[in-house]
Amino acid sequence: MGRMHSGARGKSGSKAPVSKKSPNWVDYDEKEAEALVVELANSGLTASEIGMTLRDQYGIPSIKNLTGKKIEQILSKHKLLTDIPRDLLNLIKRSVVLQKHIAENNKDQSAKRGYILTVSKIRRLTDYYTRRGKLDKNWRYSEEKAALLVK
Repeated sequence: MGRMHSGARGKSGSKAPVSKKSPNWVDYDEKEAEALVVELANSGLTASEIGMTLRDQYGIPSIKNLTGKKIEQILSKHKLLTDIPRDLLNLIKRSVVLQKHIAENNKDQSAKRGYILTVSKIRRLTDYYTRRGKLDKNWRYSEEKAALLVK
């Protein structure tokens, strides 16, 4: 069996657990950080881009440790989330690029397979989000709708 350690160790006993609070060198409090997230979202950044901007430019390593909420939770509280979740939108963008490529290169079978797999992922993710209530129950993927969403 493993040895018993007297210090604060992680589950495996190899290192100390990750701190759940924000470091003391962060100059922002909860309200200021939340206002920054809202301001960055209004400037057109996505949730992941907001996280990287907060880390690189404002010195906030983790918004969740500082405020207790994830970026998406803050955005939904202020009603700044898009209608379609970001991961689904990224898959739709990929499918539109593949559609265009297949139209120009109709013998590219590996691209056709990639398109079929991407559409399959879109449909599975759509089912998941309709079950979760994040998408309308009548929302369906179509090539025309995808082209309009990307533009």
